[in-house]
Amino acid sequence: MSQPITPSYRRFSGRDFTEQELETIRAWISEKTLCREHLARRVCQEFDWINPAGKLKTMSCKVTLLRMHRAGLIVLPAPKRAAPQRRKKTDAGMLLPLPQSLITLSAEQLRYVRLDVVQTQADRAIYHQLLQAHHYLGAGSMAGAQLRYLARSGGEVVGALGFGASAWLVAARDHFIGWSDSSRRARLHLVVNNNRFLIPPWVQTRNLASRLLSLLSRRIAADWLSRYGYSPVLLETFVERERFTGACYRAANWIEVGTTKGRGKLEKKHQTVLPLKSILVYPLQKHFRAALSA
Repeated sequence: MSQPITPSYRRFSGRDFTEQELETIRAWISEKTLCREHLARRVCQEFDWINPAGKLKTMSCKVTLLRMHRAGLIVLPAPKRAAPQRRKKTDAGMLLPLPQSLITLSAEQLRYVRLDVVQTQADRAIYHQLLQAHHYLGAGSMAGAQLRYLARSGGEVVGALGFGASAWLVAARDHFIGWSDSSRRARLHLVVNNNRFLIPPWVQTRNLASRLLSLLSRRIAADWLSRYGYSPVLLETFVERERFTGACYRAANWIEVGTTKGRGKLEKKHQTVLPLKSILVYPLQKHFRAALSA
């Protein structure tokens, strides 16, 4: 009777770890001289795990080490500090007071809507409050490179957008790009996922959503370059078909390339277990296929 083949590597956070590398990590832990923070930094330094800007991917590494720990592959040292207590749910009126009436922008006001990168503690709190209260997925959390935006008209917040790491494997997207497996692994960081988009329910303005997407497409490459040292080439998003039409994306010239299969990354029996989603992309460069496949 044949024995099951044990994979020669394990994949975490988009990186393959060989059994020899896992043994090296276990040896470092056994020395009992490294805390979790220093262990993550050493793994990045010794294994040359850096981002395109040449900086150590310590945050991704810390997530990876924790997943290895939970999978029983390593035993991490106890954390130096206790895990922070979850923030208590804030009163919806504390950070961003609800307007007294619906907000309807004129065509002239729509021209002057602006996007602000979320950078301050106050803006982070407003973004989290909005998404947690009014987005069907909540605020969520993102690992790796990410940017969040608040849209404002005058002093009013009229929208919120979040961008983070792209999906690892999407057949329709990868076929549209013309990706080989090796090119996808090497260049996946150049695709950025729009994983949150919200216009608050009290804001009712025609064409606002497509206007925000157009503003975003003209500036996100520069914003990403400023923060992470490289520019993305393609944007992607997934629109749940039973909830939304995706009309605002199409109006902003996003391209629908297919539909997800509803399996999710952990489903192994080829069954539909998740809602089907339309896959839309937006090229940020004219020759995006060449840039993604070089």
